[in-house]
Amino acid sequence: MSENERSERYKAGMAVRRQVLGDAHVDRASAQMTEFDADFQTFITEGAWGSVWSRPGFTRRERSIVTIALLAALGQDDEVAMHVRATRNTGATKEDIKEALLHVAVYAGVPAANHAIKIVKKTFAEMEADPEPRK
Repeated sequence: MSENERSERYKAGMAVRRQVLGDAHVDRASAQMTEFDADFQTFITEGAWGSVWSRPGFTRRERSIVTIALLAALGQDDEVAMHVRATRNTGATKEDIKEALLHVAVYAGVPAANHAIKIVKKTFAEMEADPEPRK
């Protein structure tokens, strides 16, 4: 499907996805896309990014904090790390993430928060070692 054939929700979602995750990440995901996962990529671009992340109710910072907490509660390590890296673009701070993970500990369990803290610390260390986002 060409870019001109994409829905307006897809186009809006792709713009937000690029703003939050960065062009390099989205370009890598697009380059790895196959016929098998193309529909899934369209779904998340329209649904997550075009419908939810595009809503006016929360700031990008707030959505980032909520997303990290939810992913941590679900034990989604790679997604937690990806969204921690995205804080460079959303404005969520280390303090924000620390507070979110305390909520995870209370409402989703100490083991989930403890595991997420390890992922977050590792990701922050990588970000500090490479202060420029990947282009």
